[in-house]
Amino acid sequence: MSKKIATLITNLFEDVEYTEPAQAFKEVGHEIITIDKQSGNQVTGKNGTTVNIDKSIDEVHPSDFDALLIPGGFSPDLLRDDDRFGEFAKAFIQDGKPVFAICHGPQVLIDTALLEGVDITGYKSIRNDLKNAGANYKDEEVVISNNIVTSREPKDIPAFNRESLKLLARQ
Repeated sequence: MSKKIATLITNLFEDVEYTEPAQAFKEVGHEIITIDKQSGNQVTGKNGTTVNIDKSIDEVHPSDFDALLIPGGFSPDLLRDDDRFGEFAKAFIQDGKPVFAICHGPQVLIDTALLEGVDITGYKSIRNDLKNAGANYKDEEVVISNNIVTSREPKDIPAFNRESLKLLARQ
């Protein structure tokens, strides 16, 4: 069954951490909705990939979606400047919906205050931030905990996509 996947993304995202999961999700029939501060804008990745923003954070509600994707790069840190993105992600965790975050993506999850005891991974430069948020940091290519799938960096994308798709298929 097709799922509707909210994607929190803004400028300076890590290109392949959006494009490869989005492609994998679309290939099996899932829908990707990109969300930033304003709809209709175009955001640009660190390596020049452009993405059109479908919806503003004000136009969406977590109940409209089946899962959440947060690509890495500098995008997650920029999104954290606005509390609405952390609150949006928090609802997915509270509702037990799948959350997929890669590289710096878990930075948004820190703002949910729901990582206590959660096994998680992310880019090594945010490992202490994740630990300080109460998470159990694992240096592994993919970590699944409480419907949260995380990976460290672009080379982990095949494992990230595989486990994300498995979780979506079980929902």
